Amino acid sequence: MTDFTYVPVYSGFVYVALVIDLYSRVIVGWETSTVKDTAFVEHCLRMALWRREHTGRPAPAGLIHHLDAESQYTSIRYADTVALEGLEPSIGSVGDAYNNAAAETVMGLFKNEAVAKDSPFRAGALKTETDVTEVVFEWVHWYNKERLHSALDHQTPEEYEQTYYDLQTGALPDDAANKQAA
Repeated sequence: MTDFTYVPVYSGFVYVALVIDLYSRVIVGWETSTVKDTAFVEHCLRMALWRREHTGRPAPAGLIHHLDAESQYTSIRYADTVALEGLEPSIGSVGDAYNNAAAETVMGLFKNEAVAKDSPFRAGALKTETDVTEVVFEWVHWYNKERLHSALDHQTPEEYEQTYYDLQTGALPDDAANKQAA
């Protein structure tokens, strides 16, 4: 699933796009830009697919790709990219967040945890796209590898996903496999 938000900086806004694996909550792609165009969200998707491929966890053909109804995601170019990558788009109706509610939740966490004025990820004012990019990088790393999620049995997204792949290969002891299956 994917969505983007904006972060105010001195010169206007920096847009931040994220691609999130709905099962494990791992953020697999991110991108920043001062322009919210199709190329911006397409780069984010391509990063997610590249990262999946290079970690040995490629996106399977037919994977459902939940998106917002923003014009960047409904453009012919983005639709072509999604189709060429073998993904199935899923877009909710305009004005509701039901199809993309989980992405909206992650965006809210990003704004509250990463870019709020009292955030530990900020060293001061966010003045430039570079400042925002650094915050995004640090927050995504923390979110994936250190932030515990109640929906994931109080594991990090990376731990939860690793357990899943270990189950697929039979690499888990029986007690850990039973805990994940419960």
